[in-house]
Amino acid sequence: MRALVTASRGAIKSLGRGSVTPGWTIAIVGLSVAAWFAMSVSMGGMDEGPGTPLHDLPMFLVGWIVMLTAMMLPSELNYVAAFGILLKGRGKTANERRRRIPSFIAGYGIAWIAYGLGAYFLDSVVRSAGLEWIARSRVGPYVAASVLVLAGLYQFSKLKHACLTGCRSPLSFFSRYWRDGDGGAVVMGFRHGLVCVGCCWALMAVMFAVGVMSLSWMALLTVLMFAEKMLPHGKKLTAPVGIFLAVMGIWIAVAPDTAPLLRHQFLYRASICRAH
Repeated sequence: MRALVTASRGAIKSLGRGSVTPGWTIAIVGLSVAAWFAMSVSMGGMDEGPGTPLHDLPMFLVGWIVMLTAMMLPSELNYVAAFGILLKGRGKTANERRRRIPSFIAGYGIAWIAYGLGAYFLDSVVRSAGLEWIARSRVGPYVAASVLVLAGLYQFSKLKHACLTGCRSPLSFFSRYWRDGDGGAVVMGFRHGLVCVGCCWALMAVMFAVGVMSLSWMALLTVLMFAEKMLPHGKKLTAPVGIFLAVMGIWIAVAPDTAPLLRHQFLYRASICRAH
């Protein structure tokens, strides 16, 4: 424990001077940029608005992992930097650090993959029950709007604020839940991933509501999540983000044919259904 405290103090000083692990920063940014490029190439024109099929499970998992790399990995720069500094402060070799940082990221990814699988199987249940017509009828805008309003309201919840605090406090997290070894790094990553899911599950649910292939919504939500977790005063953004999501939800419910950031095919279907 004393060694961890000493390492934490060193980490605080290093982070305060803006010191991060440059190699891992470059790797994370590079992976994220590559993931965005891959999605822009593979998903261009595939957005059909709410109700966009998720394809088969293997293809969904590949796409989900690429999406997580693009959307969530950049907001983990502080955690990766703090973890690397703490490992170095505890006397871990470069080889040990090269193993444990990916192990931590893998544990984090497992938590989000579990979330994606849950969303996929929920979508499968809805489709097997013959309810997918909802997204393509006059009810569709109200379903999408309800998810947006729910996500907006969640921004004001105590759980959101508690989880966001955890996402913004890497040194506090590691001081409480530190585990040694590669397996310990996976466990810590998974635990942190659960906190991150608790923070951002509603924002990610918006993706399924408006169309999981929507690159415009992906980019917007990435910016919002990154800002909340990484900017110095990011916690103050929760209320504006919540208000924005709620207003967008109401807009979609009232006038879906004029709402921005939604696929035109969906807006056209919604307006036709309203006319009849």
